[in-house]
Amino acid sequence: MNHKALSIRPFIGAKDFEVSRSFYRDLGFEEVVLDLKFSVFKTGDLAFYLQDYYDKNWIENTMIFLEVEDVDDYYNQLLALNLTEKYGVKLTPTVHLDWGSECFLHDPSGILWHFGKFNK
Repeated sequence: MNHKALSIRPFIGAKDFEVSRSFYRDLGFEEVVLDLKFSVFKTGDLAFYLQDYYDKNWIENTMIFLEVEDVDDYYNQLLALNLTEKYGVKLTPTVHLDWGSECFLHDPSGILWHFGKFNK
């Protein structure tokens, strides 16, 4: 197959939709409300859908990897947002591995975000 893909947009859920909306706006994503219980969050050409739906097994097994230019800088920006105090979320410092580097952030519902950079 020859994919001529233009974008990929995962759907994620929220335990508390309003809290998650606020969390993602604080992370710098632009929200476009599509419905009372459904929004798309954008950064540049990338986006994901947030829905007011929660299934513990699904949410706690969801992971998203977002590649960033500088993981250490991104981690420091995350720290400066005080997300752990504001939302009670878990932020894990950068680890440097053979393939690249990444730091980790759980959202308020339990979704695990990997913010990383691949070695070239």
